[in-house]
Amino acid sequence: MTFENTKAFAQQLDSQDKLHKYRSEFIFPKVNNKEVIYFTGNSLGLQPKRTKAYVDEVMDDWANLAVEGHFYAEKPWWDYHERFAAPLSKIVGALPSEVTVMNTLTVNLHLLMVSFYQPTATRFKIICEEKAFPSDQYMFQSQVDFHGYAPEDAIVEIKRREGEHNIRLEDVLAKIEEVGDELALVLIGGVNYYTGQVFDMKTITAVGHKAGAKVGWDLAHAAGNIKLELHDWNVDFAAWCSYKYMNSGPGNASGVFVHEKHHNANLPRFAGWWGHNKERRFKMEPKFDAVHGADGWQISNLPVLSLAPYLASVDMFAEIGMDALIEKRNKITSYLEFILQEIDKEVDSSFEIITPSNPSERASQLSVLLHGEGRSLFDYLMENGVIVDWREPNVIRLAPVPLYCSFEDMYNFGQILKQGILK
Repeated sequence: MTFENTKAFAQQLDSQDKLHKYRSEFIFPKVNNKEVIYFTGNSLGLQPKRTKAYVDEVMDDWANLAVEGHFYAEKPWWDYHERFAAPLSKIVGALPSEVTVMNTLTVNLHLLMVSFYQPTATRFKIICEEKAFPSDQYMFQSQVDFHGYAPEDAIVEIKRREGEHNIRLEDVLAKIEEVGDELALVLIGGVNYYTGQVFDMKTITAVGHKAGAKVGWDLAHAAGNIKLELHDWNVDFAAWCSYKYMNSGPGNASGVFVHEKHHNANLPRFAGWWGHNKERRFKMEPKFDAVHGADGWQISNLPVLSLAPYLASVDMFAEIGMDALIEKRNKITSYLEFILQEIDKEVDSSFEIITPSNPSERASQLSVLLHGEGRSLFDYLMENGVIVDWREPNVIRLAPVPLYCSFEDMYNFGQILKQGILK
């Protein structure tokens, strides 16, 4: 399609958009009494209007039933999490038994590493990407330290080549082969939070297994954003947060994937009573008997008030389907890229999009290096109703989330960006 940098053309794209009606299902903050252009769904998604009804239902059941809500609420609390299995499995490409919800992202990665990072004297190294999200870096450092290894010896970072913004697949595969028999675990962010680069998870997983390592993925920026086939890719484990592209609310519950090949394995884990045999849980038995499947990694009684907004979100995803989301995601991201290129021609500053240009290597994010501009441009955008993310030294991250961003938003952003530079 040949794009045009006009409001009429953007409105035409919106009129053809099958998902445009979902925009009205979200609550937008306002600046100067106007709804914002919201580009930070890669940090915190907007609140769906239907969320309140899901939370109110739990609150009403708590008020009216108290402890009996565990078994007699409309959605009984003791098995509330089981309602996630079918819709989440479709979002991440898994069997329903391979997914569950619990805790938060880094907590779950730590718990999963109990099972999947079992270093030996000769096989103890972890491969991750350079500039992984800081929480992952801290996790790796503390995990290897706990096992008695020095981080500088045990953690191997795959680096970008000089002058390049993204990591090449061949460099990932070469590093796995280089570490070889010393490699215990490959654990990478499926979508890099800074550049928006999407990694070839299928290929990396296969090569990691060939080297004799376990392979897991931090899907914080991938779940609800890209097409995932965790089961078919033979991924060992994964975890993700729900508050970015799945709009479940700040700091909300995490999702977990454990491949079915591990469900009967005698893996070490930190156990708790909510992972115990469901039919015998309330017999208070002294010996742990894990629930079969990913639910067996649960530990504590689940926070139902937190799960309610998450359930509202996955129900919406079930209505729409990932294929429809990805179709719009590709189109609106390409239109945003076009708008940036057009504005670049009209101003003295230059924009360098450091996210890969290949659609198969990017998703709902463009990270833009603003040559010749500083923090004042970010401040101008924010003051004029464009909510973006700033990363030092001069990068803005833009996430045109297909559920609630419009093509007209992209056009209007371009005009505000130009005004901010020319002012």
